[in-house]
Amino acid sequence: MSIFTHVCLGALDLPASKKFYDAALSALDIGCIGPMGDRAWMYGKGAPEFLVLLPANGSSATFANGGTLGFAATTRAQVRAFHEAGLAAGGTDEGAAGPRAFTPTAYAAYLRDPAGNKLCAYCFADGE
Repeated sequence: MSIFTHVCLGALDLPASKKFYDAALSALDIGCIGPMGDRAWMYGKGAPEFLVLLPANGSSATFANGGTLGFAATTRAQVRAFHEAGLAAGGTDEGAAGPRAFTPTAYAAYLRDPAGNKLCAYCFADGE
C-alpha cells in the first residue's frame, strides 16, 4: 500500500504536459484517467494517483531543486520505453536508461518534463 493518496506536479503549458505524460507514462502502463476541470489531468491505474496541473494560485509552476518523482517499472524494457517516449514527446534527458550502482538490480532512466520537473522510472528486477 502506498503512503500517498496522490502526487501533483505543476505545468506551464497543460497541453504540452499532457502530450509528454501520455507518452512517457503509457510505457509504464499508466493511463490518463481524464481531466479534472480545465486545469488538470489525472493519471493512474484505475484511480487518480498522479495529477499534472496549473497551480491553483495562478502563479507560474516551478520545479523543486532536489525533487524527483519516481515511477515504478516492471521491466527494464519499460524503463527504456519511458525514457524514449518522454524524449520524443518534449522531455529532456536527465540520465539515460541503465544500471544504477546503489543496489545490484537497480535500473533507471531520468527525464525532465516540459515544466522542468524531474522524473524517473525504476525497475528492481533482475535481468531484462
